[in-house]
Amino acid sequence: MSSESIKAEVIKQVRTQYNIDNAKQLIEKVNEHCFEKCVPKPSSGLSSGESTCFTQCMDKYMLAWNTVDKTCMTRVQRESQFKSL
Repeated sequence: MSSESIKAEVIKQVRTQYNIDNAKQLIEKVNEHCFEKCVPKPSSGLSSGESTCFTQCMDKYMLAWNTVDKTCMTRVQRESQFKSL
């Protein structure tokens, strides 16, 4: 294997691990924030109001998460391009 192919494989593995960690963190934060907000008294099931609240909260949280993630990635890419000049 050439050093370029090894480098590409390492980068791929790092990105994969980053994506896995990012997904785990997103799930933990959604559960932490939305469940606590929408389900004040846990029981054996969710009421329709709790389910609606949880779904809407999760959608908003994921939209915000994705916006922040894209902004950070764009900034990192821009800074790496700037450094290479």
